[in-house]
Amino acid sequence: MSNLVSSYNPDVLSCIANLSNDEVFTPPEVANAMLDMLPQELFSDPNTTFLDPATKSGVFLREIAKRLLVGLEPTLPDLQERLDHIMHKQLYGIAMTELTSLLARRSLYCSKYPNSVYSISSFDDVQGNIRFKNIKHRWKDGKCVYCGATQKEGTYDREALEVHAYEFLHITNPKEILNMKFDVIIGNPPYQLETGGGSGEAATQAQPIYNKFVEQAIKLNPRYLCMIIPARWYSGGIGLGDFRNMMLNDAHISKLVDYQNSKDCFQGVDIAGGVCYFLRDRDTVYNECSVESVVGNQRIEIKRKLNEYGDVFIRNNSAISILNKVTKNEKFISLIDTVFALDAFGFPTSARGQKESDSEHSITIYSSKGHGYVSPSEIKKNRDIVDKYKVFATRLVPCNGEVGIDPSKGYKSITTPRILKPNEIITFSYILLGVFDTEKEAKNYRNYICTKFARFMLRLTYSSMNISKNNFLFVPKLDFLREWLDEDLFEYFGLTDDEAAYIDALMRPVGNEGDNDG
Repeated sequence: MSNLVSSYNPDVLSCIANLSNDEVFTPPEVANAMLDMLPQELFSDPNTTFLDPATKSGVFLREIAKRLLVGLEPTLPDLQERLDHIMHKQLYGIAMTELTSLLARRSLYCSKYPNSVYSISSFDDVQGNIRFKNIKHRWKDGKCVYCGATQKEGTYDREALEVHAYEFLHITNPKEILNMKFDVIIGNPPYQLETGGGSGEAATQAQPIYNKFVEQAIKLNPRYLCMIIPARWYSGGIGLGDFRNMMLNDAHISKLVDYQNSKDCFQGVDIAGGVCYFLRDRDTVYNECSVESVVGNQRIEIKRKLNEYGDVFIRNNSAISILNKVTKNEKFISLIDTVFALDAFGFPTSARGQKESDSEHSITIYSSKGHGYVSPSEIKKNRDIVDKYKVFATRLVPCNGEVGIDPSKGYKSITTPRILKPNEIITFSYILLGVFDTEKEAKNYRNYICTKFARFMLRLTYSSMNISKNNFLFVPKLDFLREWLDEDLFEYFGLTDDEAAYIDALMRPVGNEGDNDG
């Protein structure tokens, strides 16, 4: 039996973790970092129960088993008795698919069928404590009432294909699934479902689902909840507003570990906005949360309130002192009301206009493919600003969200802003940053957005690949009749030499107007 126990091999699951782009598999080292946040006496208690509600490779259950094997040895010295107790009474999983159920059982029981002679602990059935139930979505008005999946042929309603109707979500009362209480719920849930609706911009949207796993787990009221999820909830999004408010105001969250670049956590996997994992302690209320920011090899941990800045979470610990000096300045006014919402003039990204200008089509429209001409009557929004000077930029963060940028090489945060003259407008491909009566103000404003200071303040709110007006919350509005340089801004807001040097090192210069740097 000792040979079977020693067959646990984290390298196997490390390889598997590097294969997935859809439902991200957790590397063993990440699973263990999450387990390290738990009180370690849990692994010496024969009554502690653990649940992974979204098990794929079985890495969490396997690593917990390894810790329990050591922690319970004084209480249960016989190895087989200890194994049987752990496998039958302490570890439980709900698999994502039939395939991952086999993989998870192989990881935990050393056999995909725990009732076989090869299983290190014998069960009477083929599932053991890692269950998979092939269930269906419950449709209402074209949506699943449980997870929000879209009822679209060929997506989630074909019986012959995996329909992603996760059992943990598709039940009103999750306590009915296993009919027991758990001390620890831990896992890495699936991140999103394609909505399959709309066209143009709407077709690229996806329905977050990881938040539903967290909310469902809280309903089970475990002593500890630990999950790794995308960090996009920091700034909200489709269906994430309530979840963000819940998380930021939850005084039971004792620790949050934030990876701005997902590749620092999941090797080779790009997740826009990065990822995070957290620990929620049911029985303790914390005045502050221990927040650990991970950027490359740098890890900075400080204790602070998650809701210190309202419904915006600041993930960069090194920026807190700078942010406080800027936003607490008596003259601070946010730039958020200067920036326009996306789709400023009502033209989708596919709009091109006429190739030639004529008396009817005299307004120049810029798209990602160049420029064309439209009639004033075609402009659906903000007709009153068409004849003014305007500053705009691409609505996408450069370099696919800058998730793979080496911090030592610096970030740009935004593509080089450009100026629209009167009777020039843009499509949905761009974001309108401001409108001015004079060209001088527009140029000064454009140059201000190009400063490292302004782009640094902008980047503090990023957690996705798209830029919106909300990202300008902490960028100060100033007098744009004058020109602002970084040196002026550092002095104006009273930054120390070290703080100025930090911004200068983190942000790299942007190009001149018209450069193709997006």
